[in-house]
Amino acid sequence: MLEFSKRSNTLEQYAYKYSLQDVEEPNLYRDLFPYESIPRTSFNHRHVPMYVPDEIWITDTTFRDGQQSIAPFTVEQIVDLYDMLHRLSGPNGVIRQSEFFIYTEKDREAVRRCIERGYEFPEVTSWIRATNNDFQLVKEMGVKETGILVSCSDYHIFKKLHMTRQEAMDQYLSIVKQALEYGIRPRCHFEDITRADFYGFVVPFAIELRKLMEESSIPIKIRACDTMGYGVHYPGVALPRSVPGIIYGLRHHAGFPSELIEWHGHNDFYKVVSNSATAWLYGASSVNCSLLGIGERTGNCPLEAMAIEYVSLRGDTNGMDLTVITEIAEYFEKEIGYNIPPNTPFVGKNFNVTRAGIHADGLLKDEEIYNIFDTGKILNRPPQVAIGQHSGLAGIAHWINAYFNLNEKGVSIDKKEPLVIKIKESIDREYENGRTTMISDEELIDMIKYFDPELYKKISS
Repeated sequence: MLEFSKRSNTLEQYAYKYSLQDVEEPNLYRDLFPYESIPRTSFNHRHVPMYVPDEIWITDTTFRDGQQSIAPFTVEQIVDLYDMLHRLSGPNGVIRQSEFFIYTEKDREAVRRCIERGYEFPEVTSWIRATNNDFQLVKEMGVKETGILVSCSDYHIFKKLHMTRQEAMDQYLSIVKQALEYGIRPRCHFEDITRADFYGFVVPFAIELRKLMEESSIPIKIRACDTMGYGVHYPGVALPRSVPGIIYGLRHHAGFPSELIEWHGHNDFYKVVSNSATAWLYGASSVNCSLLGIGERTGNCPLEAMAIEYVSLRGDTNGMDLTVITEIAEYFEKEIGYNIPPNTPFVGKNFNVTRAGIHADGLLKDEEIYNIFDTGKILNRPPQVAIGQHSGLAGIAHWINAYFNLNEKGVSIDKKEPLVIKIKESIDREYENGRTTMISDEELIDMIKYFDPELYKKISS
């Protein structure tokens, strides 16, 4: 069968129809996943075309998958973070949806409170297992879209659910049909897709979902879940681990449009951000993330990372307020008590802090030399210098200027100032006497007060 593609302006072949392979024994891909050793990355050197959608966006799972990894948020914390997601998203909905648990009364109260905000973005959605009892909760909450867990690897179908592929598919389809009957948009979470039989289960199941979508005229989404972080974005990598191959296959073989395909990655092998960006580039309109990357084990894709990646790929913010990223990080640490590793990009307290004197000297001359972008303007986080044994005169001068915002006041301290020299001499004596830790802000302030109290009054006012 040939169809003319308006996207590629070529005739494309759709001759082969994929049918469910209801195998008796699970296909566990033991050559790729030996378990007693590191998983293998295999290549078949097949390349699928890039297919960047007209629109790309982010969805949030902070209050669902993310919340599973830390102490549960209070309702007030959820509402506060949801407000910040709304501000970060901007009026054009770059952060389009946020999903919630609905199992406890506290969960449901948070959903109600967030819906009452009346925001268009991010839309409040729910998440359930593929059971009748769970679906009753969805009906009671009145949400317009729900995620449904539809595990698709034989690890889950055979080992966890103790079903055959046919039984699993029938169970999943029955819940999807219930959602459609009540006019609720289903979002099918293809759990563990990077260990699944792509042509023997994933594509045939997706085709059945497409048929239901065509019959009901209600959109059905597929969330491709890289549950264990096995996804690989390298060119020519083979399925089931190929991120380009999965997204291409859902579009080309299952016939799902980009706007109904979503990628959900985990960071077990340090690939979560690159895999998510790759999903965008090969045809998924949506990538699913959590604030600060919180989530099970190594976590989800950090939402703030994909907000920055969005600008990198599209060339503008599309209305996002990226300074909210800094507010979110401060809220997690001060209000929730979450410890952000200090070297975490964009949100860690040291992500744009330098300790080397030679780097500090560069910052003092022109911050662009050693700062990744204008972090002061974009994230409301000016570059800083941490003072230690190797900070030098330039580091001390830069710290004073940054801490007291002297550049904004039209004045600055030069590294040759007597005050700077005296502070450096004092710090040198500290390390000569065996000190090994960094100099704190409080200690530096005390030194300024001691060596030049008049200047301190002037610059601190």
